[in-house]
Amino acid sequence: MAKVFTITEGLENMGALRTGGQGSVYKGKRMGAILSAVKLLPTPIHAESTEDKNFRDFQNEVEKLKKVNEDPSPNVVKILNSGLTESGSLPFIEMEYIEGPDLEDLLKPPHSPIFTIRETIKLADHLANALAHCHKVGVKHGDIKSNNIKFNTDTGNYILLDFGLAVMSDEQRRSSLRHAGAVEFMAPEQHDGKMLFQSDIYSYGIILYELLAGTVPFPLINKTETSRNMVMLSHIEKQIPDVMELRKNRLPVEWSEEKKAHEMMAPAWLLQIIEKCLEKNPEKRFHDGVGLYEAVSNSNQDILNNEQVTTIINELKAENERLTDLVQKYEKGGKAKAFLIGGIILFICLATFGINLVLNQRKGTETDSTNVVSKPILPVKSSSKTEPGKKVTTVNPDTLQTVPAAKKDTIKPKTTKKTKDGLINDVPEF
Repeated sequence: MAKVFTITEGLENMGALRTGGQGSVYKGKRMGAILSAVKLLPTPIHAESTEDKNFRDFQNEVEKLKKVNEDPSPNVVKILNSGLTESGSLPFIEMEYIEGPDLEDLLKPPHSPIFTIRETIKLADHLANALAHCHKVGVKHGDIKSNNIKFNTDTGNYILLDFGLAVMSDEQRRSSLRHAGAVEFMAPEQHDGKMLFQSDIYSYGIILYELLAGTVPFPLINKTETSRNMVMLSHIEKQIPDVMELRKNRLPVEWSEEKKAHEMMAPAWLLQIIEKCLEKNPEKRFHDGVGLYEAVSNSNQDILNNEQVTTIINELKAENERLTDLVQKYEKGGKAKAFLIGGIILFICLATFGINLVLNQRKGTETDSTNVVSKPILPVKSSSKTEPGKKVTTVNPDTLQTVPAAKKDTIKPKTTKKTKDGLINDVPEF
């Protein structure tokens, strides 16, 4: 691409990226393959001398920007260089070139007209971090809008760009904002030429509002002076429209009903932060980016904890559904399966009962056979018919024998029998 003009030695101009009333941004190329973005300011500086007020103001603001880079932030563009062009004596700021779309691009087709809640929270965190980083070193951005925030496709971070207004003098800034500022994002006090830390806070609130609603609260119909004035007055006097009502009307048709319902559940803390940022009175907003970032970080930590709880609940729901399906499968087996299972259980119970009964009876029999009743054997009676020469043996009681007793110890009637020796056997039979 042919050079339009020379920026400075060693920095090749590769054409304009964006032009506007507050200056133009060009794509630059240093020696080799290093790309950068160069912001050219519209007010020329004719002499690089401290006696020139414009040059002095520019130098003062550049010194502030250098402090931003002393401790680099992943959410703030890096300032590489600054100075005056070799032709035209225009002040410039050279910044790193960020590859990726800006927010304005991400809200246009083929993208959805609104951001998801999760992505809005991510940007809220990144942009609040960027403002805290700048405000800590005394740098006010002054021109926060959709096309000054880029999504870095290499890192996945949102990056705050274009510190053009930050290096302007108050007079230059006032004139630039009045005639060329993005009035849709400007705080009420900026219409009077003021630029406060709270002015950046207000613009931050407009950004979040736009991501949720798909539009700014007070859109600019056209670029005429009348339309600009109407938007300015709206910021000063009118109430901010309900962001969730606008979001409801811009939900993408391709989203499922479940996703639409989920995306309408914006966290209360996020809506409260937006509401506080958009207060008409600067004193009612967050004092600066540091306070804003603390509020966002603390609330964001709570939402992370809630997401963990939600994950567990969803896992439990999935397990419950799995068990419900399992029960339904068993129920589909019909009554036959139920009867079969019942029969098997009944058979097992009866078999167990029968085995126990047999074992108990066997145990009782063994116990009875060990029970013994001791009874003396009666002495043998002498008979008058005893043969001569035979002695009758008397029975010693100590040598009595025992015999097993029957279960009921019932003795049968005696039977008298004669033995070979003529004695009568008087022993009872069982």
